[in-house]
Amino acid sequence: MAYTVIDKPSDYFNTVLYTGNNTSQSITGVGFQPDWVWLKERNGTEQHNLYDSVRGVYKRLMSDGTNAEYSSDTQLTAFGSDGFSVGSSDAINDAGNTMVAWNWRAGTAFTNDASSTSIGTLDSAGSSNQEAGFSIVSYTSNGSSNQSVAHNLGGVPEMIISKNRDSTSASYNYWTVYHHSLATANDKKLKLNTSDAASTTNEWGDTDPTSTVYSLHTSGDGTTNHSTDKMISYCFRSIKGYSKFGSYTGNGNADGTFVYTGFKPAWVMIKRSSGSQAWIMYDNKRSVFNTTNDLLFANTSGAESVDNSVGIDFLSNGFKCRSADDGINSGTYIYMAFAESPFTTSTGIPATAR
Repeated sequence: MAYTVIDKPSDYFNTVLYTGNNTSQSITGVGFQPDWVWLKERNGTEQHNLYDSVRGVYKRLMSDGTNAEYSSDTQLTAFGSDGFSVGSSDAINDAGNTMVAWNWRAGTAFTNDASSTSIGTLDSAGSSNQEAGFSIVSYTSNGSSNQSVAHNLGGVPEMIISKNRDSTSASYNYWTVYHHSLATANDKKLKLNTSDAASTTNEWGDTDPTSTVYSLHTSGDGTTNHSTDKMISYCFRSIKGYSKFGSYTGNGNADGTFVYTGFKPAWVMIKRSSGSQAWIMYDNKRSVFNTTNDLLFANTSGAESVDNSVGIDFLSNGFKCRSADDGINSGTYIYMAFAESPFTTSTGIPATAR
């Protein structure tokens, strides 16, 4: 039986590095036209910058902050066939500073008129790639109870990262994360912009997502369904040999836990769900050896740091923690991971044998 349907993961996710020049430049080498671009300055403390094709160019969100969306024509200025273009902003193109760009491909536009399809209760629109298990969903809240939106993911979402684009209320403007591995996941949340442990919530309507919809805050006073605010969600499900959204328990020693993914990772983000540790981000472009210890954190604007005590090994079929550090190996953790190469190809050949 074929292990994966995606023999070349870089057709759907890829990391590129570039150096800023303080003028406009085109960043190429992505290998496709990205629909979600996540940018971070590596050697400075500029905030994380997230852009997507559904909200449109110029529109910025920051994973390490609670700011509402705002527009700038000097930041990301275009999505191209092999990457994207940036303007002169120091946030993403400061002269001489090194940058990393993580890129995901969706590419198929969708709209859902809930009143005519009876799928969900709120209209939604976005871009999806069902083969790769990724969709970007935009909708407008109505502040009423028992609401849901279509995600067009092609399966049940295992992770949802959601942001209120409008609200300036301190109560409702954080990044809300659903992860299916959390106990009683439909009433739990993590916050991408903080190191907080998982907590009880009703942002997901106390209802499990289905293959067509996910549910929203039941009272109308939350980060997924507040007043008439606009929302954006990034939805994912695991695809064999390409992506995995799972959990593990650390063993608390230097010969750390091995986490099986079924592929050699290109990118991994880990969060301790049982404690107040950072969202740690690893990739295979900033770290060129098996042990990846060049760290960035989704919830802070700090510059990249090298820390062997929080290193993990990227192996042919998963990753292995290389310390007992609380951030990766001394508690309960959730993770999201994308592949560099599948462990076994669609023809049944081990990737290392090709």
